Amino acid sequence: MKRLLIPTRLRLDWLRRNSIDMQAAAPPHVPVLCDTAIDYLQPVPGGIYFDMTFGAGGHTRRILEKCPEAKVYALDRDPVAHKLARELSETEEYKGRLVPLLGKFSDIPKLFKEHGLTKNSLDGMLFDFGCSSMQFDEAVRGFSISRDGPLDMRMDGGQSGGVTAAEVLAHIEEGDLAKILRTYGEEKAAKKIARGLIDARKALLKIETTRQLADIVENIMDGGARRDKLRRHAHAATKTFQAIRIFVNNELNEINYGMVLANEILRSDGRLVTITFHSLEDTIVKRHINGNVLAGAANALPLKYSSYYTIDEPEMLESLTKKNWRQLHRHVIVPDSEEVARNTRSRSAKLRAAVKIN
Repeated sequence: MKRLLIPTRLRLDWLRRNSIDMQAAAPPHVPVLCDTAIDYLQPVPGGIYFDMTFGAGGHTRRILEKCPEAKVYALDRDPVAHKLARELSETEEYKGRLVPLLGKFSDIPKLFKEHGLTKNSLDGMLFDFGCSSMQFDEAVRGFSISRDGPLDMRMDGGQSGGVTAAEVLAHIEEGDLAKILRTYGEEKAAKKIARGLIDARKALLKIETTRQLADIVENIMDGGARRDKLRRHAHAATKTFQAIRIFVNNELNEINYGMVLANEILRSDGRLVTITFHSLEDTIVKRHINGNVLAGAANALPLKYSSYYTIDEPEMLESLTKKNWRQLHRHVIVPDSEEVARNTRSRSAKLRAAVKIN
């Protein structure tokens, strides 16, 4: 327990100073279901497409390779991913065809105006939700259970402010924390973990690194072996990390708002492709595609420390209650065994593709 009670201050300060290193080389990132996604997107000459989660650019590259006459706007809230997109857009191969954008899904209306785009003007949108391998593999980003780093978890590295995961744990009330763990992490032991984390805080233990959080949760759960929905071995803190990360980045409300925007900015017959990695994301997508959206929200949980979006325009609300999409396949699409063998992180991926019909 000494490692928990006496963190190495010099090491922590170094991690914080280097939490976002713009000059660092990006780790390799393998896009999931890439060929399938582009096949459903069907880019056409002169078409305008949005890659809403650029990451390392795997999907964007494939769109432009398949259709050199198309144009892609590449959005990402991560400044490292945005830097990669800028560098790629300046190469001879992609100059004039790739437009890098920095921001969240909720920034799209502002970015649309800045670039002279209008509603019902896009030919296709691609979402690859969740964290990228670049974020999980870099310890200093604070997402990884297996790599020690400062407990940050902000996808934009704090470029737009916001609270870190450490700050949430330092101030949140036990009831709110349990609600976050239960809702965003689907954690059955939410109350037990929340109580243990608050008890650790009361014992004057500052939870400031990913290893501290992982070890404390593991101690709370008595080190018992756990399995995920796919029956894989999982760390006791996996769901806790997921829940706090989703909360810190307001991910589900952003996804919900992104789906609302897709209905607004895609043209009739425009194509939507989404790749999700857990049931909470997939549920939001599925409800929008099936027209099962109430008051503009598919799965929004407003809580303290987190903003959320309301849809005020009557036309948008009326539109969301209608069947606006036709799904392009009968069953949800998952990676085949060969892709899973090549890229284990693709195991939980689900792809849905639809065409706008209104």
